[in-house]
Amino acid sequence: MSDLKSPTVLIVEDEWLVRMELADAFDALGFAVVESASAEQALEILSAHPDTALLVTDIRLTGPLDGWSLAIEARAMNPALAVVYLSANPPVLDRIVEGGVFIDKPALMETVTEAAMELLKRAE
Repeated sequence: MSDLKSPTVLIVEDEWLVRMELADAFDALGFAVVESASAEQALEILSAHPDTALLVTDIRLTGPLDGWSLAIEARAMNPALAVVYLSANPPVLDRIVEGGVFIDKPALMETVTEAAMELLKRAE
């Protein structure tokens, strides 16, 4: 990244072990990591941190909003936000936000971080 400031990634995952593994992987790459267990909490975080560069979200989350809806609302708040979806369920192609990437679970952390880095590179 050409920026001196570390990019911020918001990881939204209701399974804490998976969230922790994702957080550790992005932290090791120098990202500022923010975590959330729900889409509703994630939207509050995005309101407070509009400079967030990347959203990594599970699709099936506890609460009324799923990852698809979260990404749509997050993009409305920040049109430049890069989005990576993770799910063991099949993708719903017409729900993926423009430029978003869908990765099947279980996924190697390297696969997730490489996809994220590619999205951020394209956005520069």
